[in-house]
Amino acid sequence: MTGAITVRSAAVDDAAAIARIHSQGIRERVATFETEEPTEADRRAWLAGCDRRYPVVVAERDGQVVGWASASPYRSRACYAGVAEFSIYVDTEARGQGVGTALLEGLIAASEGAGLWKLVSRVFVENTASRALCRRSGFREVGIYEKHAKLDGVWRDTVIVERLIPTNQD
Repeated sequence: MTGAITVRSAAVDDAAAIARIHSQGIRERVATFETEEPTEADRRAWLAGCDRRYPVVVAERDGQVVGWASASPYRSRACYAGVAEFSIYVDTEARGQGVGTALLEGLIAASEGAGLWKLVSRVFVENTASRALCRRSGFREVGIYEKHAKLDGVWRDTVIVERLIPTNQD
């Protein structure tokens, strides 16, 4: 893959690529506590039912989806309406080529357009590539959740990351 990376809003027709890339991340056991791989039908239903206040974007190169990122509600309380939790996954063949940076910058811009004021996530402590990506995109590491959850029967720690998004109210 050598073409330019473009980032756009995800469409229902991106479901198969999103499911495939998400499944890679699940199998690798370095990016998520999830263990059940999504199907195309799962991702179609998810995309069709997404609250568009929380953006979902894909990165394309040479006409192929090579990554995706999404924002989702952080908490149900009204005071957190502008805070979203984000996820990002890049195809194994496209890593280290700027796709993650393009995706995260695209998600930040879409989140700003949606009126969100903060993005947060948790990253496995040993996931140095994701931690570096977050730092490059202006996220700060806030702290560590110890024994946050078990994956394959083993306790895992996560680093909490956040990025403020400028708003007109600032």
